[in-house]
This record gives sequence, C-alpha cells and structure tokens, in this order.
Amino acid sequence: MKQLLPTEKPIERAIVISVVKKGGDRIQAMDYLDELAFLAETAGAEVIGKVYQERVRPDRSTMIGKGKVAEVKEMIEQDDIQSVIFDDDLSPMQVRNLEKEWNVKVLDRSGVILDIFASRARSMEAKTQVELAQLQYLMPRLTRMWTHLSKQFGGIGTKGPGETQIETDRRLIRDRITRLKEKLLDIDMQRKQQRKGRDHMPRFALVGYTNAGKSTLMNMMTGADTYVEDKLFATLDTTVRQCSLPNGQLMLLSDTVGFIRKLPAHLVASFRSTLAEAAEADALIHLVDCTHPAFKEHIQVVQETLKSLDIEDKTVVLVFNKIDQLEDPSIIRDLQIEFPGSIGISAVKGLNIVTLLERLQEIALLQSSILRFHLPYDAMNILPKIYAAGEIVEREDMDEGIRISVNVSAERKDALLRFTEQFLIKE
Repeated sequence: MKQLLPTEKPIERAIVISVVKKGGDRIQAMDYLDELAFLAETAGAEVIGKVYQERVRPDRSTMIGKGKVAEVKEMIEQDDIQSVIFDDDLSPMQVRNLEKEWNVKVLDRSGVILDIFASRARSMEAKTQVELAQLQYLMPRLTRMWTHLSKQFGGIGTKGPGETQIETDRRLIRDRITRLKEKLLDIDMQRKQQRKGRDHMPRFALVGYTNAGKSTLMNMMTGADTYVEDKLFATLDTTVRQCSLPNGQLMLLSDTVGFIRKLPAHLVASFRSTLAEAAEADALIHLVDCTHPAFKEHIQVVQETLKSLDIEDKTVVLVFNKIDQLEDPSIIRDLQIEFPGSIGISAVKGLNIVTLLERLQEIALLQSSILRFHLPYDAMNILPKIYAAGEIVEREDMDEGIRISVNVSAERKDALLRFTEQFLIKE
C-alpha cells in the first residue's frame, strides 16, 4: 500500500486593486497598493497584478467603473486568478456583484487582515479576540447571504425561510459575541491581577507600525525568544519580559501588536485587552522603520491609533530603527533635528541600544524615588510592606536593626509612607 505524501496548499493567485479620489497623490496610492500586496502575500497569496483607478467617487455597485471591471475580468481569465483584493472595505452588494461578474473570490483589506490575524493567533486570548473581530465583521454582511434559497426554489413561499435563516444566524452571532466579550473581560481581570504583582517595576511598552522591528528589539534588550519574521503582524500575543537598566534597576518591557493604516475599528476594539499593556505602561517606545519611504505617515497612523485607544498622554520615546540600512548616515541626524529627543538604533546589530536604555533609565528615575529606612527589630512587621512596595536596592542587617533602600514608584510612595514615615532616613 502506497504511503500518501503530504501536499502543500496551493498558493492563490491574486490581483490587488486601489480606488482613490481623482486628483489624489498617485505615489502615495501606489505605496498603499504595495502594502496591500504585502498583506496579501502575508496571508499566503501570490500577487500577479496591481490595479489602480482614480474616480470622483467609488461606484455603489462595483466600487470600480464598468470599463475597469471588464479589464480586470480579462486579467483574471488570462492569468488564472483565484482572488481579487480591494484596499477599501466593500459592501455586501459590491462583493456579490463582482463575484457574479468575475466568478472568483472578492475580498477587502479588512477581510485579509482578519485572515492573517486568525492564522497568527496562538494564545487563547488572541484567538478569542480574533473570533470576536471576525463575527463583528461578518454581522453586517449576513444580509442577502441566503438568497440562494430563493434562487434554488423560486416563486412564492421561498422568501420566508431565507429571512428566518438570516435572523437565526444573526441571533446566534450576537449571542456568541456577548459570550466572547464576557470571556475577554475575564481575561482582562486576570491580566490586571498579574500586573498588580509587578507594578513596583517601571514599565515600558513597544508600539509601532507593523514590521517596524519591535520583536527584534524586544529580543535584543531582554534576551527573549519572541517570534520574528519579515511579514506583517508576525506576532499578536503580548510578550512581557524583564530587562536591566544601566544602573542595575529592573524594568518590564512589553511587545504589542503592530498597527497599520485602515486597521478595522472592531479589530482594535477586540484587542483592547492586549493593548492594555501599553495603556498601563509608564512610557511608550514608539519604534519606526526609518528606511520605509512612508515612515512619516506610519508615525501619524500610530499616533492616531493610540489616540483612539485613549493612550495619548504617555511619555513617548521616538526610536528610529534600521539605521544600519540607511545609505546616507546624515539622514538620521536630520531626523533627530526634525524630531527632537528621538534616538536612532539598529535592533538587529545592537547599535545605540545602550543609549536607548539610558533614556529609559532617566524616565524611570523621574517617575520613581529611592526611600531609605532604618527599621528596629521590634518593627519587623513593616518589612513585608516595604518589600511589596517596590524594588529593594540595598539592605544591611546591623545590631540595632535593618537599613533598607527601596525604589518606589510615585503612585506607591504616599501609601508606603503612611506606614513607614517614622522610620524614614531623611537626608
């Protein structure tokens, strides 16, 4: 009996399409198309062609004009295309009309991003978040999904069952969405409990446009083994690791999901619990790929996404990554003039990582203070409160008691002094 060998899943051949307002920036539009092609490739497609069209307004029934529909149909037949992907969200009617005309799968940007997220989700939290986003994306698209019933049977008496099935599906999806939201609330509560146990250390969160090199920097700074790949959204799950500052103080560094332009709102909402690491951080490290031609727009996208999450009042360290790939080293000097306080690094080669750590140390020292106490041995009941309040910097056991120094965050300082002020060594 012959053994069946595993076969690789055939790669879908795809066309990507962008529709922009007439008179718009063509260079920017082509950059958007390149990014959409990268998304499609990350999802497992082979992009055969790119189509760009300027219109005063998108066509209500097909997004693109009749002439362009016919042109794309020729490309589909000529190049054996299996899917067509649009850069903007399509209505259910547009998808239905185009699939009928082309007889291939028609997707939009949000659908591709969700597909990538679904394939990359590893933890229970990430899988729950992705499923919630997928159902929220599917809900408005249920309309007319059951028209095959009336097509199959035709005439009187066929509309009712179809409509009933739609309502049944909607109710099932709404119930499932409610359960998933409750599950995410439970996960969020667990995360808050985990953070309580480590909030004596300064916390920093990596944020940035997808594929900026956050996971590589995380690995360089902490020695972690976070998954790294030159693809969009290589990691979805938040990783939190300890890292030592130059003065020996421990800090916590978290890696968060990357942002991208036109990131579906329901996807951002679903990932709020993951992004809570950024919300709870003392400061953000905004990593930017300075070799990308549209890096300034990437900075703006990240800032707008943080604003939508109400994470805009944090101290932010702007870090330009991949400086080793710049052909002209003077570019980074110009960027530091344009963006005062920014730092240029190479996460892969470890360039200027110490400079970044020194900046983080300055922030940590501004947001915390070292308190020194002398505890007589009859006040040892206070010692556990000191240990719980912060990071112990120094301890000396003497004949008359204990001298102890602790690094305490600003928010914990007052609470600690209520129990220990009489033992505080004032300098």
